[in-house]
Amino acid sequence: MGILMGIVGILFTMFLAWIASSNKKLSFKKWKNILILLALQLFFAFLFLNTTWGQTFIGWLAEAFNHLLGFAAEGGQFVFGDLMSLSTESGAAGEQVLYNSEDGLAFNVFFFNVLIPIIFISAIIGILSYTRVLPLIIKGIGILMTRITGMPYIESYNGAASMFLGQSEVFISLKNVLPKMTTQRMYTLAAQAMSSISLSIVGAFFTMLEPQFVIIAIVLNFLGIYIIVHIINPYEEEINDTGVEISTNPEKGKSFFQVLGDYIIDGGKVVLVVAAMLIGFIALIGLLNQLFLLIPGSSLTFQDILGYIFMPIAFLIGIPWDEAQTAGSLMATKLITNEFVAIGEFMTIADDLSRKTQAMVSVFLISFANFGSIGIIAGSVKGLHGESGDKVARFGLKLVYGASLVSLLTATIVGFFF
Repeated sequence: MGILMGIVGILFTMFLAWIASSNKKLSFKKWKNILILLALQLFFAFLFLNTTWGQTFIGWLAEAFNHLLGFAAEGGQFVFGDLMSLSTESGAAGEQVLYNSEDGLAFNVFFFNVLIPIIFISAIIGILSYTRVLPLIIKGIGILMTRITGMPYIESYNGAASMFLGQSEVFISLKNVLPKMTTQRMYTLAAQAMSSISLSIVGAFFTMLEPQFVIIAIVLNFLGIYIIVHIINPYEEEINDTGVEISTNPEKGKSFFQVLGDYIIDGGKVVLVVAAMLIGFIALIGLLNQLFLLIPGSSLTFQDILGYIFMPIAFLIGIPWDEAQTAGSLMATKLITNEFVAIGEFMTIADDLSRKTQAMVSVFLISFANFGSIGIIAGSVKGLHGESGDKVARFGLKLVYGASLVSLLTATIVGFFF
């Protein structure tokens, strides 16, 4: 039954992409690339979920991030002193009381254990960028993906860069080529950015979700976006990117400490933005829930209603019917707010869900696919090239739609193995 619903989920997701496609007559070559990418998604999901080697690799990676988070805690301890100690003593389960604390401990745990490490991870990324290690990795993956996806090098490079840099920073390396991008190609670049997460916040996700699901989501989203854009945004013309300049060394001309300082400051900005978004969105959801409860005879909250709207979608991708409303509510919460708000809600109820639903919801929540990201991406691109930013703003809703389908596809693939 699980495999059957998995197949239904894949076909359903592809159908949703096809009905919004700019060209519904896909070539044989496109379908060939799609099947190869699907096979790779299934392979990596099986590798990380069902093999000793995959589990060992994820365990090693999680341990490495735990060490990095420990170093981040030392920096936080110096600045915040006893407040940092209080959050550390609460233990790994402290985040579970994010909305139930009576003494402020929950805020300490989330802020110090989840947000503060972003600053340190950003510093590590700055070092890797300055030493050219990270640009070399991104370029290598981009070259490989041109052969697998059948897409031009810029799109292949951007997919790899988005997986590491996130939805704002990734366009800096493409600032010289943005004026040459058609609307269709800009859609692909923006969808890749929205379907990814930034390496700087991976450590934060590791503290809230199981590391294996974070790693699986990153890999499957990276492959899945090519599948969705092949269907929703196909372009057949031969594109020659030879000689097009991509800035793979944006730190050129800066000293080591200039780069390090810039990345640390950028990490601090991310922390403030995430904290502000959480405060605003959680407060608004609380207000809406209360307003819906004021309706005479109503016992449904705003999130309950969202859950019922998304319930059929959750069921069709393989989530059990008796948990589909809860999963649908979490999916909708992520779409209209952001991934951190939805994960916070998920953490409070995860233990009440089946293992399959936990896995599928976890990977669905790992991306930037939400309405707020439209403004972030359009603004980032517009700051580099005004006309390209306007293009992104015009297809904003379709952008969220496509990126959300990537998350649906990732969740469906993971459901095969539970």
